[in-house]
Amino acid sequence: MPGVHGPHQSHDGEALIFLKQKKSFSNGKPDWVCREMPKLWRYNLHYFDYLHDPQRSFENKCFLITDWIQHNPPGTEDAWEPYTVSLRIVNWIKFFLLSNEANQEEGNEKLPRREWIESLYQQALWLEQHIEYHILANHYLKNGIALFFAGMYFEGVDADRWLKKGLRILREELKEQFLVDGGHFERSSMYHSICLVDYLDVLNLARNSPAAISCEIADEFTGKSTTALDFLSSICLPDGAIPLFNDSAFGIAPTPRQIFEYAERVIGYKVPSPSNSLVVSAFESSGYYVCRKAGDMIIVDCGPIGPDYQPGHAHCDTLSYELTIDGQRVVIDSGVFDYEPSQERRYARSTRAHNTVMVDGEEQSEIWGVFRVARRAKPVQGYIDKTGHESVLFEGAHDGYRRLTGKLIHRRRISYEGQGSWVITDVLEGNGTHRMESFVHIHPDFTIVPSGEDVFGIERDGEAIAVIEALSACRMEIEQGCYFPEFGLSRKNPVLAFSCSGEVPLQLSYRIQKARDRRTEAHRHANSLPVTLLPSRGERAGNQNL
Repeated sequence: MPGVHGPHQSHDGEALIFLKQKKSFSNGKPDWVCREMPKLWRYNLHYFDYLHDPQRSFENKCFLITDWIQHNPPGTEDAWEPYTVSLRIVNWIKFFLLSNEANQEEGNEKLPRREWIESLYQQALWLEQHIEYHILANHYLKNGIALFFAGMYFEGVDADRWLKKGLRILREELKEQFLVDGGHFERSSMYHSICLVDYLDVLNLARNSPAAISCEIADEFTGKSTTALDFLSSICLPDGAIPLFNDSAFGIAPTPRQIFEYAERVIGYKVPSPSNSLVVSAFESSGYYVCRKAGDMIIVDCGPIGPDYQPGHAHCDTLSYELTIDGQRVVIDSGVFDYEPSQERRYARSTRAHNTVMVDGEEQSEIWGVFRVARRAKPVQGYIDKTGHESVLFEGAHDGYRRLTGKLIHRRRISYEGQGSWVITDVLEGNGTHRMESFVHIHPDFTIVPSGEDVFGIERDGEAIAVIEALSACRMEIEQGCYFPEFGLSRKNPVLAFSCSGEVPLQLSYRIQKARDRRTEAHRHANSLPVTLLPSRGERAGNQNL
């Protein structure tokens, strides 16, 4: 069953590379323990994604399977954790099916070998008894996918049981994990992509065994997958890649383009044709709000940080945004570096690492450990709509700072005024005296250059890309941030930090203007009044949201 896989860099038969870290092995014999490597690296070692790497030799792949069986008895740390077993079962079955077809055509050794089949069967039996009910979310879904694959691959009483249990998990989690608007409930576009491909794999595998899934269930999976594909298409930035909110990084899941091509082969999906007109999209269940005009796009995160019972992949990114100008990512999310208790992990999840507001130096949500969150920000308002032929208004608010003295609420308004102009206005409501900071993270390919009083230019190799100017009294400073577009990859990037202190209500406001439209925009606003504190849409309508 030809499928779709993310990038699997192997280097050669003497080494493996995961998360930008290379590990060489003497005589090609891997150290399956690798205690000096991070845990996620060791997990990747046991996933066997590299079986789908076209650069790795077929002989080496066969050797690695056999060597793994010899050195990893049941219960071995890392190798036999349920999530690891689940991914390995699926990867082995895909490899077995494809290698068997290829070898039959070439008249080579009959594969898979007997010891491989016995090990695979043992792993499925073990997984059945170690389902991750304590974690749930995408781990639980992976358990169900693996049992379904094992049930389809084998025959007999055990296989029938695995198939039935796997299918039950898949149906339950389709309703639980994919929201009404098509987004994944962990609010990570990377995990959205991974889980979407899982369902496409199930539909692909079932095409050759239609009796395994009824037409009703197949239609159910196809319908929800189609909605999830439309969601993915809508949130992808003009460069064709995913936004990096929460735990999202490039290079783990297949690219959106690969997913769309796979979906076309499996269910006949067609990507909606792109439009150069102004397009506004509101995904209220997921909490993503999009304004797109050709190569310009802003996407705002104003949703729950994740499911209440599993917020492990959440960041302090409520009301943060990513912005592209002429197809280039200019204002970025910081991404994710690792899943270790590291300085990088703490930074990536912090409020300061996102394009949002920090109050009194406190986090929006109380993040701790590697995957834990205590009191968390909850959206109390989210709305986007066109306000004219070429203008759009987004309004959102969250209560993450309500735990502070003064019971504070952060409101954000983003107006797209056409001609490549975005005005971001933040208002802090409540009581007392407080400090408010707002951060704008710029892609590391660009530099921030002072261009006058309260005005900064965004440049690339001397070419002006955009201008950022303060529209309210505040302090502006250039800071250094970290950008983690891939696991294990860290790049320094410039950050523009706005700040003010005083008695609430406090307001910070700035404009981002495409550089080529700067002269026209300056003339248009030459006689404009200073920005004023405006009531929210709900207040104008006489409907208080708080």
